[in-house]
Amino acid sequence: MGTFLMVIQFLVCIALIVAVVLQESKGEGLGSIGGGSRMFFGKRAKGLEQMLETATTYLAVGFMVLSVVLSLWF
Repeated sequence: MGTFLMVIQFLVCIALIVAVVLQESKGEGLGSIGGGSRMFFGKRAKGLEQMLETATTYLAVGFMVLSVVLSLWF
């Protein structure tokens, strides 16, 4: 069972990397720390951008849950 969970975590990890790399840059970078609010209050993403953002969220949560489960398993 532990090997199966490790393989699933590896696949989720690769999918998370791909989802993050495919996302379009917002152009803000660290400028949002100094008071730039365009990053947070800009227009909503549509189509592929929205799908990638949603996939990134679910994959990140899945990766964290698998990491906790694996740390408790071994």
